[in-house]
Amino acid sequence: MAFANAATPSGSLSTLVVARPSGSATLSAQTRKQLSARQPLLWAAVCFCVGIVLGKYLWRPPSWWIVAAIVFLASAICLIRKRTASPKILVLTALVAAGAVSLELRRSAAAEQSLWFGDGEVLVTAHVIAEGEIQSEDDDSFRQRVDIETEKIDSNSETKTIAEGVRLSIYQNDHSHSGDRMRLLTYGARIRFQTTLVPPRNYRNPGAFDYAGFLHDNGIVAGASVKYPNIEVLPGLAGNRMERWRAIVHRSVIRKIHALWPERVAGLMDAIVIGEETFVERPTRADFQRSGTYHVLVVSGMNVSILAIFALWSLRRMGLNQVAASACAIALILTYAVLTKEGAPVWRAALMFAVYLCTRLLYRDRAMLNALGAAALILLVSDPRVLFGASFQMTFLCVALVAGIGVPVLERTIQPYSHGLRNLNALAYDRTLPPKVAQF
Repeated sequence: MAFANAATPSGSLSTLVVARPSGSATLSAQTRKQLSARQPLLWAAVCFCVGIVLGKYLWRPPSWWIVAAIVFLASAICLIRKRTASPKILVLTALVAAGAVSLELRRSAAAEQSLWFGDGEVLVTAHVIAEGEIQSEDDDSFRQRVDIETEKIDSNSETKTIAEGVRLSIYQNDHSHSGDRMRLLTYGARIRFQTTLVPPRNYRNPGAFDYAGFLHDNGIVAGASVKYPNIEVLPGLAGNRMERWRAIVHRSVIRKIHALWPERVAGLMDAIVIGEETFVERPTRADFQRSGTYHVLVVSGMNVSILAIFALWSLRRMGLNQVAASACAIALILTYAVLTKEGAPVWRAALMFAVYLCTRLLYRDRAMLNALGAAALILLVSDPRVLFGASFQMTFLCVALVAGIGVPVLERTIQPYSHGLRNLNALAYDRTLPPKVAQF
């Protein structure tokens, strides 16, 4: 099959189309079979998922899975010159073992993640790793919630140097008495305070949200609270420079939104644009939940799709060629994914769109299932536990159903007739159609 640029009017998105031989408006059965076999990343992701499930429910020492992966991969290399399916099967089996060992190693690292809580009150030296926002409950009450990483913990009995995540709630009542109004603790700020560290707990209601598991997955192993006047801000900064720049840009976007809109509307815009729900009031959040429209306040793949399509359209209207427009669009959506706080949902859509555009730049057939497999594989390698999350399962199963079942069904039913209804005033076009479609 030959690939060529489709001629499109100026200002519209140019796409790559498959040049089909004359006399066939749809893909033949043999061509469909060939295209369905060209989904290496999809099958790789499926095998990696199988390995993760085996690692969860069929425990074996990580060394066993590592040896199995090495043996299968070495066997595939030895048989690679033989034109059989054996090397492919062995490589996929090695991916199953790799998926199992990735979960086992992650589980071992999580088991080692425990914080020394000390004896009662402890003196904590830490730095901020995730900013919050100052919220005012009334004229004299303020609160702020930040995530910190401990550097040193001092108790009456001993002192330990340990780096673990803690979710810190900061309160201030009647700041006029202390003479110092609460200020925002930004990323990298080093602080020292005295508090009692408490492990996170869940409500024991059936079906309640696993808050402790959620914090643990985000690297938070304890909670604490302190009054703002009792916090000592230390000199110097800590943390990652790139994350500091991301926090600065994120904070500047929030300030710009609050400068443009009233406070109530600005809180909703924060959530819709960059996923910041700090300023969404609890009654408003409950109203969205009751109406079944809470997903509007969550940054997801829909936001990424809107941004990507608008960016491509705008860049093409500005006169950029296909390569430059696609490269700029990929850079834009990846930057947006970094800027938001939503994590996996945004990254899934961003990675799928990036793979889709890269295949188009390489003049390869655009296989949605292959792009789906690439995005899933990247996310599973980074954190295999996301496989058991409802968000991951719902997103990928829905896209797989549309691309793997919905699209083929359309190709075999109404799509040929849709092609046949084009160019009704051009009689010569009928010669390229199957007789049944041309007669229709």
